[in-house]
Amino acid sequence: MTKRVLLVDDDREVREALGQTLELADLEPILAGSYLAAKDHIAPGFDGVIVTDIRMPGRDGFHLLERAREVDAELPVILLTGEGDIPMAVRAMEQGAHAFLEKPCGPKEFIAAVRQALGLRAEVLAARRARAASVAGDAASRMLVGRSVQAEAMRERVRAIARASAEALVCGPPGSGTSKVAEVIHLLSASARAPFVKRTGAALDEAGLAAAMEEAGGGTLYIDEVTTLPPGTQYALLGRLEGGDARPRVLGGSTRDPAAEAEAGRLNPELFWRLDLMRVTIPPLRERPDDIPVLFRHYVAQACEQANLPMPEIDPDLLARLMARDWPGNARALTSVAMRVAMGLDPGLDTPASENEGGGLAEQLARVERSLLIEALRRHGGHATRTAEALKLPRKTFYDKLGRHGLRAEDYRRD
Repeated sequence: MTKRVLLVDDDREVREALGQTLELADLEPILAGSYLAAKDHIAPGFDGVIVTDIRMPGRDGFHLLERAREVDAELPVILLTGEGDIPMAVRAMEQGAHAFLEKPCGPKEFIAAVRQALGLRAEVLAARRARAASVAGDAASRMLVGRSVQAEAMRERVRAIARASAEALVCGPPGSGTSKVAEVIHLLSASARAPFVKRTGAALDEAGLAAAMEEAGGGTLYIDEVTTLPPGTQYALLGRLEGGDARPRVLGGSTRDPAAEAEAGRLNPELFWRLDLMRVTIPPLRERPDDIPVLFRHYVAQACEQANLPMPEIDPDLLARLMARDWPGNARALTSVAMRVAMGLDPGLDTPASENEGGGLAEQLARVERSLLIEALRRHGGHATRTAEALKLPRKTFYDKLGRHGLRAEDYRRD
């Protein structure tokens, strides 16, 4: 069971006495003398509980309770006061406090309340880990690799589309892997055991469409670059989608803007609206550089497995160079570099991937610095001191850099 207790009290003697009581009970106190000193310890993955005095200079215990509720509504907060009364207790409970104790409270009463809160916190975190493990086992997590907010949003969108039975569009820039996302939708759907059939739009005539739909049966037909379907095939597909006969689910993929293609007359507007019932858009790599190291390692591992080669050590400098690039070729281009690295060849990064890549020198250096900070925080589980030491940075410089790049160490702590 977790043992950490964030103990907040502006009275040093009280703070140290309660801290000693916690240590004697084999618990792990984290002592703070104010709201400001305590707030940075509060994160969704904090594996402990909070005990805070109510009456403190500046922001008081109720502010800390509010902060905890905003960050994690299931994080237990025990409030202490030396001037407790019924209205204050009612207010504390209404705002979600786990318990309310009057100072001075006996060690047995204090430790009993803390242990009860710690037990509750352990149950909550265990349930979260169980849910995360079940989600981690699905096709979206296995096949759509990435740690960024954009990647997680895309996986959630894919899961939502998979649960539905309607047609959908999978859009993304060239090289982003629209067909893989379509396959994941199929694998997460109720028809996962039925066939997944893939066809290219430009090469699909009416007879080919009929054959593909028959082959897919009760599964999924994915039409890559659906905006390039010949006009006759578009009408035939629309007729099948509007008919009442049993048919496979149809997913359309496009690296172009399907709405613009419909407006320009290259895509039947009725077909567009039928396919656009649901849509997932794959964000380009340039918008999620934090995903590049994870994707790159994944692609290198895949290439090594396929070629029966040992996994090479990946230089952090190489990762920084990868993250500084614009990647107009997206995942496909990154895969090519990964294959070269897996085979022991030069990664081929001497020339820029595009003329406009990365902006000026200062912008590129800033991107590299941010990526290195993120990688180090992840390696050390969001532990600020260890991360600063690993980067050989003084703590003040380290925190200045975090602030400059909009990063917080606690966001990278592991549950």
